[in-house]
Amino acid sequence: MDNKDASKAELSTSNLAKTLKMKSTELFQLLTDTGLINQNRELTPIGKSKGGVYRQHKDYGQYIVWPPSILSDLDDSQGKKGPDLITATSIGEWYQISADRINSILSELAWIKKDTPINGWQVTEFGKKVGGVQFTYKNTGIPYVRWPRNVLENKTLVTSIHEAKGEVTIITQDQVKTSETENTDIRNNYQRPEKRTQDGHYVRSKSEVIIDNWLYVSKIVHAYEKKVPNIDESILCDFYIPKGNVYIEYWGLDDGPYLIKKKWKLDIYQKNKINLIELTENDVSNLDDILAAKLRQFHVLIE
Repeated sequence: MDNKDASKAELSTSNLAKTLKMKSTELFQLLTDTGLINQNRELTPIGKSKGGVYRQHKDYGQYIVWPPSILSDLDDSQGKKGPDLITATSIGEWYQISADRINSILSELAWIKKDTPINGWQVTEFGKKVGGVQFTYKNTGIPYVRWPRNVLENKTLVTSIHEAKGEVTIITQDQVKTSETENTDIRNNYQRPEKRTQDGHYVRSKSEVIIDNWLYVSKIVHAYEKKVPNIDESILCDFYIPKGNVYIEYWGLDDGPYLIKKKWKLDIYQKNKINLIELTENDVSNLDDILAAKLRQFHVLIE
């Protein structure tokens, strides 16, 4: 085959997208996920080994072409074992948000977890409950997850996406009723969060100020009073650490009603196998040792 015939057999990225019946943005994400190109849309060593080469267009500059053999790699790697399974890229396109951001949200919900040292995603038990299915890209061995199409209507996911986009969450009457039930979260019966921390959070006690400031100074990203996802009950944690999906509860009181609801809350954490760190008043005076050690158990390291 001469050079002219070879060039006819080559597939540009746009032609590749048409052949696979994908949008260009979705294909670029797939090529990135499979390690064929990097975030700058440049060929990686894997991409070159699969036959990707650069060509030069007189008007548009440099671009990438692929041999026809790449089709079997990509078509297989999509794991199409049913018309209702979609990728994070598809979810992102539906809600007009990037696939990387979707994966971050799914990770924050504990539906997926990072596969290290391989740069991929593993489905969790929570993820399986909403229909997540594990796949692996054939040409790189990188794991990823696909989802049933009805995940686009999952209330927990939709709420998280709206919040990530800065959109106001509308509270339904059903949610209002949940917050008024007998098992209302512990903190609702006590003082309002009025004590300001170094990072601008408002918390309820001096001990929580100390904990929040310790996390901030330790450069650990955290949230205060975040709703615990993936459970039927409506409860808020004291602190949440996205890295490691760790929840922190500070038990500061010892009266009867508090202890009853503390036990109820602990039962929920244990039943749902949620990563939990418990702190008491005695622990607060020695966070450098106690909290640092507990965080290391969940691979959260202090800088």
